[in-house]
Amino acid sequence: MALLRFAVFRFVTMLATLLVVSVFVYAIINLPPGDFLSNQINELRATGQSNGIAKAEFLRKEFSMDQPIWKQYFIWLGALPGPHGFAGLLQGEFGWSFEFDKPVSELVGGALWMTVLVNLAAVVFIYAVALPLGVLAAARSKTWIDYTSAFIGYLGLATPNFLLALILFYYGNRYLNLPIGGLMDPKFEGEPMSFDKMKSVLIHLIIPTFVIGTSGAAAMMQRLRANLLDELGKPYVETARAKGMRESAMLTKYPLRVAFNPFVADIGTLLPSLVSGSVLVSVVLGLQTIGPVLLQALKSQDVFLSAFVLMFVALLTLIGTLVSDLLLALLDPRIRFGGRER
Repeated sequence: MALLRFAVFRFVTMLATLLVVSVFVYAIINLPPGDFLSNQINELRATGQSNGIAKAEFLRKEFSMDQPIWKQYFIWLGALPGPHGFAGLLQGEFGWSFEFDKPVSELVGGALWMTVLVNLAAVVFIYAVALPLGVLAAARSKTWIDYTSAFIGYLGLATPNFLLALILFYYGNRYLNLPIGGLMDPKFEGEPMSFDKMKSVLIHLIIPTFVIGTSGAAAMMQRLRANLLDELGKPYVETARAKGMRESAMLTKYPLRVAFNPFVADIGTLLPSLVSGSVLVSVVLGLQTIGPVLLQALKSQDVFLSAFVLMFVALLTLIGTLVSDLLLALLDPRIRFGGRER
């Protein structure tokens, strides 16, 4: 019951935080002077294209862009009626992309799933690589295993993702015959899911997963090694060894559980950091993820598209934080859901 109450409390807190984030997102996006439509109107006036000006002015009124900024926000949120009644985020309406001239939901639908797929694969790669290498480096400290792991870690941290993407873009295709560009063979785009389509997606995921996850795995491996070495030097470890406890059993039962806490907590920030950090990689590899869409939306001041993508990243952060809090509570018995017990 305590865990359930904690989960409900954190969920309500997450919704309140998301509401506050939405205010900041919409305000910050509108800080630069103008927007896509006003910039377009100014450009059309300079060239004397009156027909285009009329259309842009119509769109400004259609999507309440002529209203004060506070009213625009509440209409976008769905808390105030606009020209079409209540039609905002709360009602599942994400607005219109003026840059691409289509609804935001239609534009980002496939990109969202691809983004989640790529970054979940990167998370699995990060943990699958960092945990065994970090534990092995700490358990075999100051040996060739430790030095080799450290070299791999420093190499991963020092190599820019976009440079690694360019290298694998060429050599992966030339010597390993790995597909480059996109997340599936073009013939499967728009087709229903099948075994062949899933196989194509998994093969196309190899290079993006490796590129996006390399720096994260290197950083996590180094932190895990440092935390675990610190725990291995504490008195309770020496006591366990003195009692004849097997090294492997002692390592997994006590020090590793304590050293692992920061990496469970990292789940809250890992996914959004991967999304934001993979923009250049997505552009280089031609991935149909949300990163290039966000980059283009911010450049063109496409308000609704930018706001939705940033809210999606914020939602990933909050969901990751909720999951990490629940896992921490289950992993470490020292963590309590409420105040100090009396």
